Amino acid sequence: MAKKQQSFADKVKKLHREEGMISVRVIKAYRSPKGTVKFFERFVKVEDQSKLDKIDISR
Repeated sequence: MAKKQQSFADKVKKLHREEGMISVRVIKAYRSPKGTVKFFERFVKVEDQSKLDKIDISR
């Protein structure tokens, strides 16, 4: 007898082990030694949106 295939949504749910966490893209602008503006980005997981102000990323 054939197995029931998993839907894409089921596969995604299986991968999300840390429920309650929100993935956020943080972009930080900084000046290079030449004086041009460059951007640094990183994906960070936070528990709550109110903690977004406290995120500190460094190059």
